[in-house]
Parts: sequence; C-alpha cells; structure tokens
Amino acid sequence: MNEIFYAFAILLFAAVVLCIEGLYQWWNNYHGPEAKRVDERIRALSAGGHLRQEQLSILKKRLLSESPQFQRWLMSLPRVSVIDRWLEQSGSAWSVAQLIGYSVVIAIGVLVVGALLLPVPLPILMVCALAAAMLPVMHIASLRRKRLKKLEAQLPDAVDMIARALRAGHSFASALGMVGQEIKAPMGPEFHITFEEINYGVSLAEALTNLAKRVPVNDLRYFVIAVLIQHESGGNLAEILDTIGNLVRERLKLYDKIRVLSAEGKLSAWILGLLPFCTAGLILVVNPDFMKVLWTDPMGLKMIGLALVNMVLGLIWMRKIIRIRV
Repeated sequence: MNEIFYAFAILLFAAVVLCIEGLYQWWNNYHGPEAKRVDERIRALSAGGHLRQEQLSILKKRLLSESPQFQRWLMSLPRVSVIDRWLEQSGSAWSVAQLIGYSVVIAIGVLVVGALLLPVPLPILMVCALAAAMLPVMHIASLRRKRLKKLEAQLPDAVDMIARALRAGHSFASALGMVGQEIKAPMGPEFHITFEEINYGVSLAEALTNLAKRVPVNDLRYFVIAVLIQHESGGNLAEILDTIGNLVRERLKLYDKIRVLSAEGKLSAWILGLLPFCTAGLILVVNPDFMKVLWTDPMGLKMIGLALVNMVLGLIWMRKIIRIRV
C-alpha cells in the first residue's frame, strides 16, 4: 500500500511539473517577447511595405510604456523624447512610464506615512512628497553621470585602437567594428551600434552624429568633428586621432588632480546642506511638541523661509567654488 501511494505521489508531482512547464512554453510561444517581435514583422510584411510613416517611426523607437494607451499619451507630450534619451544615456532599463510610476508611488507613500504617523502640516508634507518624488530622477541622474564618466575614461583607448587599425590598413568602418568587439561596455556597444548603422546603409556623418547624441561627452564630439572634417578635406586621420587621444588623457589627469583638491569643499557642502534637515528630523521624532511651535507660530514660518533661501544661496555659492571645468 505504501509503495503504491509513494509511486502515485511521485507521478502526480511529475505531472504537475510537466503541466506547469507546458503552460509556460505555450504562453512563451504565443505571448513572449520573441513571439511579439515576429508578429510585428509579419504584420509589417503583410502590409506589403505600405505602412504609414508614423507606424514605421514608432517601431524604430524605444517603447515609452508597455501600455498602448499610455504610450500614445506619452508620445503626445512635448519633449518626452528628451527624457527617453536621458534614460538611454544612463544605461537603465527603465522606461519613461516606469520613471513616472516610481515617482508617483513614492510621493503617495510619503503623503500616507506622513499623514498617519507624523504631526506635520499639509504644506510641509507636500514639499516632502515632492522632494521624495525626485528620488528616482536623482537615481537615474547618478547612473547617467557614472556611465558618462566611464565612457570618457574609455575614449582614449578606443581612439588609439582606431588609429592603430587605420595604420594596419583597415577601413574606418572596420576599425569601429573592432572597437565594438574589443572595448568593454559601455563604450564598446556604442561603437558597435555605429558600425551596424554604417553597414545598414546609414551615411558616415549621420552615424557619427547619432553616436554623439547617444554619448554626450565633449571629447567624443571633438572626435566626431575631426573625423567628419578629415572625411571632407582629407589628411592623415591616424595622426589626428593620436593627438585627440593624448589630449583627452592629459585633460583627465588634470581633472583628477582638481577633483582631489576640491574633495574637502564637496564634503563640507554635503555636511552643511544635510545637517539642518537631519537635526530637524531627529528633534521631530524625539520631541514633536518642541518642533510644532516652529510652524504654528507665524514668526517660525518666516524663519523657515529665510533659512531655506539662505541655505540654497549658500549651496549654490559653494558649488560655484568647488566646481571647476577642465
């Protein structure tokens, strides 16, 4: 009896696992990303290549949202492509809809928690919610800044590799392909995209212009301008690229020295900027009645406004002092 029961249990478990696997395979074949991509291509081919220009342009762009209705609404907004380009430059997998959704959820969460737990007036609570809604934006800005720094640091090696490939007899397009294969991310994939665009028939000027738009680094723009000028007027491109690579390396060395010298000023600015808010939050948790006078009395509201204005001016002034462009 026990042997029959155990055999039945094992067979039942195997049947359930196979059933789940079959359902997953069915869903993936009909609703997965590969199925959607094939369905889009079949619909495009079934139209005989006579799709409207609006549909063709949408298929070439990144999706702003998984929802078609929200996608159309986002496409109607002005300058939404700038936000999408900004997300693409950060290397994040977020879409514009996800960025907006995270900001809204965080703002609503701060409003609910503040209204239920902390005795804070509504205007201050709204300001805190708006500040919290900027956290996803600040996260994307931080990712973008770090990625652009990596791109800038990898640019001299990429330029040197292109120069060596040109001296070895390779064409400029094949040199871009070599950089796309040899250089690590994030610089390698960007050059690989440019190489594929040229192979697909995009002109050299347009492909390099797209590269400069995807990677908003000034040194890369100098590289693009030098290549385009040499393409029109002629000259030794390898020597030009060697000069650009040496110039970028020397500029990065000088920037590192300045960054070390200004580190103390940046730390002081962070401490002076966060200390009042941290102290006020600690006092609000420990003794709420002591802080309540600050926003219930008219003079306290004036003091808060004056303090915020002075803090903003002070932070802007410290930023101007420690931020040195090279």
